[in-house]
Amino acid sequence: MGVEAHATNERVTGRTWTVRLDPVGRGRADVRVSCSRPACAARVLPSAAVGRTAAVEHLKAHLRAGPAPRPLAYCACRADECHTHIRPAGPRERPAPWRCGGPVVLAVITDREGRWWQVMECCSRCAAAHPTAKIAATAPAPDRPAPADASRSATAPTPTVSAFGPHFSHTGSGDAAPHEVPAPRAERPERPERPERPERPERPERPARPTRKRARRGRIAQRFVPYELRPVSLRDELTELGEAFRAYQQRAEPDLALLADLHARKAKAFSAWADVSADTGLRREAERAEQAAATARLQHLHRIGEAPQGEGPAVARLLPAPVQWDHARAVLAHVAGHAPLPGPEARLLVLLVTLRTAHSGTGNLVGQDLKGLPLPEPEHLVERLVESGWLRIAGTAEELMASRPENPTRVDVPSLTPDESDPGPFTFGRKMRPKLSGWAQRVVGEKKLRKARTTAEARLLALALATGADGEGRLGPGGQGLDLGSLSSWCAVGPGELPELVDRLTAADWLAEAAVTDTLLTGRLTERVLPLGCPLT
Repeated sequence: MGVEAHATNERVTGRTWTVRLDPVGRGRADVRVSCSRPACAARVLPSAAVGRTAAVEHLKAHLRAGPAPRPLAYCACRADECHTHIRPAGPRERPAPWRCGGPVVLAVITDREGRWWQVMECCSRCAAAHPTAKIAATAPAPDRPAPADASRSATAPTPTVSAFGPHFSHTGSGDAAPHEVPAPRAERPERPERPERPERPERPERPARPTRKRARRGRIAQRFVPYELRPVSLRDELTELGEAFRAYQQRAEPDLALLADLHARKAKAFSAWADVSADTGLRREAERAEQAAATARLQHLHRIGEAPQGEGPAVARLLPAPVQWDHARAVLAHVAGHAPLPGPEARLLVLLVTLRTAHSGTGNLVGQDLKGLPLPEPEHLVERLVESGWLRIAGTAEELMASRPENPTRVDVPSLTPDESDPGPFTFGRKMRPKLSGWAQRVVGEKKLRKARTTAEARLLALALATGADGEGRLGPGGQGLDLGSLSSWCAVGPGELPELVDRLTAADWLAEAAVTDTLLTGRLTERVLPLGCPLT
């Protein structure tokens, strides 16, 4: 009997499993959702937002289908000595003993960035100690075993009570006398009815006392804000800051400028809290918040391409000035509206010649300039431009292809030649033209684009994206995306061909987090090509 009781009361360690969200590879937008349970296979999803939703649904499905928490299970985090939520003691602090207690629960714990979710079968005290824990289910109270003498008392005869006094089991007296049934009491005579009392006037209702609302207890940085903290404005500021930080953790996209402001407010509030309570730990927390604010602000400046005060630019762009970015966009817009021949190959060659002759309508070309472009028949394309009247060359197209840097070929574009009545379509000067031409050559001839052997339309799209992103590399004004109609018109392709071009640029590490809808292309330029960008101002 003792062996069976021991087997029944044997306690087991609480269950635990984890659902993770991991990137598939560097520079890729898709993510992998995996579960530590052996029967669950990993899934690859197109974006972090879709993966986070799938991970949460997978976790909820486990919680719905899985068994309830077991009342006699050991706390799961007890096996890890509570490392999941108990911070180690400082150099001058003794570690506080931790004791598990309360009913067994299923607690869901997640990190602040939303990259993993862990389910633990633990005690309620350990779950309450973790700042991000949420209780999914609670085990019922365990049934206590009946005492050993209960079974004996159920079978033993019920002792009778003697009419003469208590009957002890150790006495040797005989059978106890039975109880005597007392006679019923005589009925009392009815009392005469009392005269009715006059009704008392109703008392006026007292006004209800106003209920005293207890101040809400805030929580910030794993600390509770005391009710008695004064001044009240400091207590309210700490409470509001804790809610603001928790709201920031729920954001789908980071905002480093907002995070820097929150850390700066936290540093100021914790410094005031330390002055009031004389707590050195709060002072150290304020210093860490100041460092976090400075780091987040610096990261924000790096992302938008601005330089901190007294330092150089965060991103060394090939075209550093906003006026140069505007001129680059003006050249692309002019070529899109005045290209004499259709097709992306002709558009790319017209852009090269326009940048060479933009200031005076006259410039120089060599064969290597044309051979470096992804043109299947550059000589034939030059002949077509000459036949259309848009281009004039000194010699033949064959001689142009054979010319070298020491003996370049002179080319003229009549529509770009200024005169007294028409100064030309561009307003930049002689020194600006080679900068713009060099920038376009760097974008079109970028190393990975050349290695991937991308076509003319893909390189035209790279030019459009370089001039259509903001300082952080997000496409479109405010990161809202670029219009597909404008992009297809500039690249001289149909809208249905753009997704393939986007995939090519993503594979060449030009684009990240790219998504094509019916009307917009969203995403961002990679860190590698930010120096080639002309940010939207």
